[in-house]
Amino acid sequence: MQFTEILNLFKQGKSSAKSHMKNLIEMAAADGQFENVEYDLLKTIAKRNGISENQIREIREKPHVVEFKVPEDKKEKFYQLYDLVHMMSIDEQVHPEESKLCNLFAVRFGYSRERIPELIESIRNNIRNGQSHEQALKRLDWMLN
Repeated sequence: MQFTEILNLFKQGKSSAKSHMKNLIEMAAADGQFENVEYDLLKTIAKRNGISENQIREIREKPHVVEFKVPEDKKEKFYQLYDLVHMMSIDEQVHPEESKLCNLFAVRFGYSRERIPELIESIRNNIRNGQSHEQALKRLDWMLN
């Protein structure tokens, strides 16, 4: 693999991570409030994705600059959906707008419309039980195919 190919993969991963941050910010704000627990979760996810707090601030201030990207990898799609469900339910209250937005993201990620409600509820249960992304993916893999 040539250096330019590696650089392009890095850029693609970074733009996908920024898209993910934008999606999480939209989810956190969907109920009209952006609470501290939501911001703390956003910072944790951003750190895991190599996104700084300054970049989070830039994305919040100029969301139109960040293009929506559907993750190409099946695992990454699930991880992003997991994070969105976590953001939706971190304050222990799921607002109808958050639920609609989460469903929209799941559809855009290519999940079956019929299975989305069950998938989201299963992810919420896994989060409540302290399951990681990887553990939840293993438990729910049958539902994703």
